[in-house]
Amino acid sequence: QVQLAESGGGVVQAGGSLRLSCVGSGRTSSMYGMGWFRQAPGKERVIVAAISKSGTSTYYADSVKGRFTCSRDNTKNTLYLQMNTLKPEDTAVYYCAVSTAVSAVYFRRAINYDYWGQGTQVTVSS
Repeated sequence: QVQLAESGGGVVQAGGSLRLSCVGSGRTSSMYGMGWFRQAPGKERVIVAAISKSGTSTYYADSVKGRFTCSRDNTKNTLYLQMNTLKPEDTAVYYCAVSTAVSAVYFRRAINYDYWGQGTQVTVSS
């Protein structure tokens, strides 16, 4: 099994920045594609960004493209999400997820992920 723990959430004013981290533990050798999702109150969980195991391929939702950067450090079993120019509509609980499917690609659908973190709250005030 893999355990994931997010950190870095908080309250920030619109236009500000935050950096989320997600540290994996346990069977880290089985960590392949990873992703960030978010869920706002009353809404479904949606993909924000995804990254391949090597880190060379990334995906971003249109709503965050150009503002968020997803990266990973496999030596530290850590996934990052740098969030700049934050907007009130970015307010949500952010979750990291990992797939143990042996693959060089990233995944955009939640169903492809096997383990999830507990989530970290990001609140952007206007």
